[in-house]
Amino acid sequence: MSFWPEFLIIASVHLLAVASPGPDFAIVLRYAVRFGRRAAVFASLGIGVAILLHVTYSLVGIGVLIKTTPWLFQLLTVLAACYLLYLAQGALRAKAPVGKDVIEFERQATPASLKAFSAGFITNGLNPKATLFFLSLFAVVISAETPFSYKLIYGVYMALATAAWFCLLSFVLTNSKIRGFLLLKGYWFDRLMGVLLLLLAAQLLLSSFGGVDGS
Repeated sequence: MSFWPEFLIIASVHLLAVASPGPDFAIVLRYAVRFGRRAAVFASLGIGVAILLHVTYSLVGIGVLIKTTPWLFQLLTVLAACYLLYLAQGALRAKAPVGKDVIEFERQATPASLKAFSAGFITNGLNPKATLFFLSLFAVVISAETPFSYKLIYGVYMALATAAWFCLLSFVLTNSKIRGFLLLKGYWFDRLMGVLLLLLAAQLLLSSFGGVDGS
């Protein structure tokens, strides 16, 4: 597969994934609400840098598994698909908030920029779901013949796009009306993510069993 088809698929899937509310959204929301725009922006930058960790694991892991132990890669692919199915069923069952969901505004001293950056980095970097998601994404879209330079571009793009998205949210979430709207409608993002996870899992399983039949 050439560069642009792969890139456009990755960019589209990544956009849907990063827009889905989760731990990263929660930490940016918390910093935006409690500490203001500057702290939220630095937390967003930390999240973007942490993406490079997951991309590195995915690229190195996939390359080694394909070249040395293809059966282990196939097993990992099936396990990843099952995990994605598990995540999908939870996301598809997301419901609208019931009752009064109140956010407490706590007046606290604004944390140092490095502390905010570290909070975003740790939140994303220590999330095993993110690692498995990127591993699954790269396994589905990127072929074994794709040059490493292309893969590196994909990874850097996703890190930059993630940071840009959450920086944008840092600005948007400082508006109380928009923030409240996103919180109330967040379950629709969960449902959309559930559909996406189902499609990824199906692609993983089809590609895995297809490889067995062709071997």
